[in-house]
Amino acid sequence: MNNFYFIGVDVSKKKLDFCVMFENKVVREDVIANHPSAVTALIHQLEDEFGISNAQMLVCAEHTGQYTYPLVCACEAVECKLWLEHPSNIKYSSGVQRGKNDKIDAKRIAIYAARFEDKVRLYERPDQEIERLKQLEAERSLYVADLAKYKAQMKDQKEYMPESIYKEKAKRLKKLMKNLQEVIDSITEEMECIVNSTEVLSRQYRLLQSIDGVGPVVALNMIVVTEAFTRFDNARQFNCFAGLAPFRYTSGSSQHSRARVSHRADKCIKTLLHLSAVSLVSKAGGEMKEYYLRKVEEGKNKMTVINALRAKIVARMFAVIKRNDFYKPIFS
Repeated sequence: MNNFYFIGVDVSKKKLDFCVMFENKVVREDVIANHPSAVTALIHQLEDEFGISNAQMLVCAEHTGQYTYPLVCACEAVECKLWLEHPSNIKYSSGVQRGKNDKIDAKRIAIYAARFEDKVRLYERPDQEIERLKQLEAERSLYVADLAKYKAQMKDQKEYMPESIYKEKAKRLKKLMKNLQEVIDSITEEMECIVNSTEVLSRQYRLLQSIDGVGPVVALNMIVVTEAFTRFDNARQFNCFAGLAPFRYTSGSSQHSRARVSHRADKCIKTLLHLSAVSLVSKAGGEMKEYYLRKVEEGKNKMTVINALRAKIVARMFAVIKRNDFYKPIFS
């Protein structure tokens, strides 16, 4: 891109480190508060200083979750191009790294944007409903983890303390667990209200639950993660994202290994899909249970078969959304 300014941004909780590059040279470095007004002001300063428009700028940052929210809001307000890239892509493209600080990281991000401009994927902010669902699901997951922790305390510690102390502790834990469950239920209800208020999300929610093994929690999480099935083109792409797609690792004659799934994955959705697959295996019958038993009898590793079941569930979810029709099992 001729006459184009690449702006690398290292995002942290309180501040943003900026590095502006033009023709492979650093022309400005700055540190500002992580606030939309500060980002907007800096972009306007760059326009005045270099005599350019926002169409000649590309802002690139690592996709680090909630801390990028002010940057997203500011770039949307001034209509500036924003590229949120996966942190590992930037890390492994930078070669051997010696030393690390926010200023250096901002420069590395700017260099990455300049080198790989042909691979740019401009960030498109999800719909308000999807964004709200993401926030609610993150909060719900936090409380679910706490609830599981307290349940474990109730179950595991009874035999390891005097009965009188345990009874008092159990009372307190039960109060906490009751309050947490009420909060979880209220958040789930709010999420379902958001889904049911939107025709597309409501339809997808019902379609997904027509698949054996897919309940309300899995359906909601799939809608959130896939941004209403707009983020991924097909089930294969999603399986790579969720860590379900196996890859082989071979090198010459010295390294030969069986196909394995990657640890770089969305562990939350992977866990939910695993629970769905295990629930199908635990059922009395069904085509998925028959598939599992048949493959195990053939000598397949049980975890390999369960991973195949997870992939089958994903394939069915993408299929019902694409066809816009409820799942119809081959046999019951």
